[in-house]
Amino acid sequence: MNADTKSDQISDRSDDLRLNRFECRGCGYIYDPKEGLRKYKIPKGTPFKEIDRQKYRCPVCRASVDAYKDIGAKFKPAEGFEENIQYGFGFNTLPPGQKNVLIFGGLALAAACFLSLYSLH
Repeated sequence: MNADTKSDQISDRSDDLRLNRFECRGCGYIYDPKEGLRKYKIPKGTPFKEIDRQKYRCPVCRASVDAYKDIGAKFKPAEGFEENIQYGFGFNTLPPGQKNVLIFGGLALAAACFLSLYSLH
């Protein structure tokens, strides 16, 4: 393996890192460099590492850049997955934080309804 192929492999890896998505630990918002962010006038194709750390805040919960974690690049899902994600009540498209609120909120509501039965005597 010569030096040219090694440098090509390294540049391919750095391009792959530029496509990595970052998830806010506070609310589950995912910054995807392929989409950019219109609210902050960040054009499509801007890697997360090139965003101004002083000005950028999570568009959902206003967390700083330090609250984000690298979740890797978005890969093409398995055959048929894109069609099936629309089935159900739309919960498959929610970020993890919102799914937790929905699940535990439903459990709390069910517990409150069950406990309200004691007031019927």
